[in-house]
Amino acid sequence: MKQLVIFDLDGTLLNTIDDLGTATNHALKECGFPEHNIHSYPKMVGNGVTKLIERALPEDERDSETVERVRECFKTYYNEHKTDFTKPYPGIHEMLRELGSLGVKVAVASNKYQAAVTSLINHYFPDINWQVIEGQKEGVPTKPDPSIVFEILAKCPTRKSKVLYVGDSGVDMETARRACVDSCGVTWGFRPLKELRDKHADNIAESPDDIIRIVKRPGLELDV
Repeated sequence: MKQLVIFDLDGTLLNTIDDLGTATNHALKECGFPEHNIHSYPKMVGNGVTKLIERALPEDERDSETVERVRECFKTYYNEHKTDFTKPYPGIHEMLRELGSLGVKVAVASNKYQAAVTSLINHYFPDINWQVIEGQKEGVPTKPDPSIVFEILAKCPTRKSKVLYVGDSGVDMETARRACVDSCGVTWGFRPLKELRDKHADNIAESPDDIIRIVKRPGLELDV
């Protein structure tokens, strides 16, 4: 059985896309750039706010100064409105509680900036005993670089064979591969199943209950 489950945040634990898209559109409009349809944002997220802003800006307006200006506008708005539409996916809370009852430790590894990650986790999951909550921090590379996983393991020492990394994107599957831990791709998030398979997800979860089943499974068999 696994002893530690590391979760991505956006698209895995929380459906944040409407708030992310609304905040990005607000920042674009405030800075004089065209907005996007909310439905176009799932393909833009996953690599942190800076990359989200780069993707949302016109190609000829992606210089570092412009990106930073729009990013700061995004953060100002998002900090005040990040819970307007965001909600946990169905069954997530129950799954987290069951992991706790099994004695399995849980952690978060997100490319969202640290302050927002901590705030969202405390707001939506105050009753869960999180071992580590890691977001994007200055000087630490974003996923798929595995540094964030290594930071979690440094704070919560666990054999890699006993770790499961859960996420909704190819970025997450690549992060797990580079960290040498088993991965689990969830089908309810922002990315299609094909992306998870193309990035060699070790396991596929179609519901939070599947995560429990994978965690409890003995041995190292893979389920794809």
